[in-house]
Amino acid sequence: MNAKQSKNLITAVAVLALVVTTMTASAQRTDMPQSITTPDRVQSLRLGTLNFKDGFPDDATAQKLFDELDYVHAVEAVFGGYAAVKQLALLKGFRAVGVNDNDVLVTSGLMDAKSLFLTANADTYYFWAYLDLTKGPLVVETPPESLGIFDDMWWNWIGDFGFPGPDRGLGGKYLLLPPGYNGEVPEGAYYVRRSNTTHVALVGRAFLQDNDPKPVDAIVKKTLKI
Repeated sequence: MNAKQSKNLITAVAVLALVVTTMTASAQRTDMPQSITTPDRVQSLRLGTLNFKDGFPDDATAQKLFDELDYVHAVEAVFGGYAAVKQLALLKGFRAVGVNDNDVLVTSGLMDAKSLFLTANADTYYFWAYLDLTKGPLVVETPPESLGIFDDMWWNWIGDFGFPGPDRGLGGKYLLLPPGYNGEVPEGAYYVRRSNTTHVALVGRAFLQDNDPKPVDAIVKKTLKI
């Protein structure tokens, strides 16, 4: 077989393959399922009647849908901001009663029904502070025999301390770094934690000794340092 004959044979095979493929595709063709098409009219409980032509909304329907998207995003913004609003309200409340940034609120006399903390226990010693990182990093020495957490102003977890933390309830030195901090960080001397906000909530609890908060209060006041 010469070169011309080979070329003709290849062309014939290609044409035959194309014909077979076309016939197979035609045999497999089916109508569009109605379940995945857009109807000409949709009745919505919230938005009323929505009109479409060939899957495209008319001007009135498009405006309704854009307005609904604005409403949904506004609701998301409100609910998404609850955490930060709550933290800010707590911070302002602390300041209003004289507990300023880097001060510590302690329940040396325990809480009762007048305390207005939704989930606080009446038989647990608590300590709570808002730490200011606007001027740079802070070191927090946590008390022994306690457990607690560092959260940013969105209630995002930064790290645990005490029994669930790396100090395992022995007390430890935690270095808190503000957002964007790129300075020197000592190695090995501290448990280093980075915050996404310039204020950090420190919330901890300690356990009574023989149902008495006084010994615990003395330990916390002696060992908790900022």
